Amino acid sequence: MAYLKTETDTRGVTTITLNRPDHHNAMDRAFIDEFTATLSHLFSSNTRILIIRATGKNFCAGADINWMKASVKLSPEQNAADAMALSNMLDALNSFDRPTIARVSGAALGGGTGLVCCCDIVVADETAQFGFSEVRLGIIPATISPYAIAAIGPRVARRYFLTGERIDAVEAYRIRLIHDVCSSDNMDRRVNEKVSALLAGGAMAQGASKKLIADVTGKPIDEQLRTTLSQRLAHIRAEDEAQEGLAAFLEKRPTSWSKQ
Repeated sequence: MAYLKTETDTRGVTTITLNRPDHHNAMDRAFIDEFTATLSHLFSSNTRILIIRATGKNFCAGADINWMKASVKLSPEQNAADAMALSNMLDALNSFDRPTIARVSGAALGGGTGLVCCCDIVVADETAQFGFSEVRLGIIPATISPYAIAAIGPRVARRYFLTGERIDAVEAYRIRLIHDVCSSDNMDRRVNEKVSALLAGGAMAQGASKKLIADVTGKPIDEQLRTTLSQRLAHIRAEDEAQEGLAAFLEKRPTSWSKQ
């Protein structure tokens, strides 16, 4: 494990730290494979919440320049395999069934912006900069595009995919790329506030809520959808977690999971 540091505390809060500061935490194939393998391991762990952060000045500068240079000599099949590896990493993060938080300082460009778009909650400080810089290299933000468009919408994507402009923290907040912007001194406090709020919720309900959003987005509100959602609600009400949540509410006491 060369490029990442992973730690889990007693609450089940896992932090993945991108740890290539001398390369601005840029991605190459080894980085991508390690990140994907780490997420795969965490699927079966006791993780309640996942935080993505970075060492050094920048969050993630996108693709490693040496990796990009080497791609010129690769066969079409090898280039396709590298692109699919990146796609698989983003999908693994986007579909992670527990809450995810990105803690962003400095540049998060290209694939770094893609990582941000795949997280449920994004807290950035005033130094943060984002960008879909691919067009300035003569390429396109293909693998990150589904997550970026889901985050900022197609209209905003038209501008930033085409210009490759840098997006500062204030603009990123305005276009809903990030959820919270603060000073560097307040980052820990803001992230901890989000963690505390998430720990107050039931883990099963949070995972089901993430799947609910994915399943409902873009669907017509017809009888079939309404029936399906009613059945989901009826099913989850019978689960132990829901029974505990209701009992705690009626008895005016903390839930079992909030005591951890």
